[in-house]
Amino acid sequence: MRELQLSENKAGDSGVKHLSSLLEDPNCKLDKLHLYSCSIGEEGFRALASALRSNPSTMRKLQLSVNKAGDSGVKHLSSLLEDPNCKLEKLHLNNCSIGEEGFRALASALRSNPSHMRELQLSENKAGDSGVKHLSSLLEDPNCKLEKLHLNNCSIGEEGFRALASALRSNPSHMRELQLSGNKAGDSGVKHLSSLLEDPNCKLEKLHLANCSIGEEGFRALASALRSNPSHMRELQLSGNKAGDSGVKHLSSLLEDPNCKLEKLHLDKCSIGEEGFRALASALRSNPSHMRELQLSGNEAGDSGVKHLSSLLEDPNCKLEKVPEE
Repeated sequence: MRELQLSENKAGDSGVKHLSSLLEDPNCKLDKLHLYSCSIGEEGFRALASALRSNPSTMRKLQLSVNKAGDSGVKHLSSLLEDPNCKLEKLHLNNCSIGEEGFRALASALRSNPSHMRELQLSENKAGDSGVKHLSSLLEDPNCKLEKLHLNNCSIGEEGFRALASALRSNPSHMRELQLSGNKAGDSGVKHLSSLLEDPNCKLEKLHLANCSIGEEGFRALASALRSNPSHMRELQLSGNKAGDSGVKHLSSLLEDPNCKLEKLHLDKCSIGEEGFRALASALRSNPSHMRELQLSGNEAGDSGVKHLSSLLEDPNCKLEKVPEE
């Protein structure tokens, strides 16, 4: 047995304690454990961490999202993560009521043992700027090899974006996916992030910034940064921002760059009108072969905007597979 799927059950702390007797067995070779939405609280996290400290070297993925960990539960888990024998690579703790103290504990533990973790999912928690600053101290560690970081809806503002960008500029070459949607970036926060994106050592491929209160200036900064370093980014999620036609025109200057290899672009509900559709279609006709998915629903295209988009779709070099559904 290598993988155990027990998600969306009523395990509770008692069930997890029974499971822990299996996990601490030295003959147990389980490397993936899924306990998503199982009503696990602090005691369950304590039992899980204790069991895995007894047998830490085989587990590679823990899916524990949508449980009642709280800061106390995460502190128990952190005692496992700092164990030099722990080889965990993927940890999912979305929506687990984790606050600043929990983020502090996680970051401290992973700084003690940073080289194995590749994916951290911490969305829907109460990080705030303070929690993100603790996490940033991990990200700037040259031994940190994290490739995917999810922090959607974590109440992160400009200061948190500044801290993240600064940390990743210190250690930019590993991160491949950043999910930061639903935070309070604003144009200022995006400008901090842009200083990372223009770094030639930045290899980021997926960036999610939906519903982040980004306006024209943020789109200008983002496009300018990616024009400086265009060849790695494959997926941009920017829906629910205040791009307008002006913001989209800045983005179009990136899309027409022959070095731009973007494959997925989400701009749903971005207040884009005919001029924005014209600019997008024109840019993609200049460089049509990479884009596979273009999401533009909830904008004000009108008949003219749709005609501009249709002229793109008629291009034999256009490889679009998914287009807006109105």
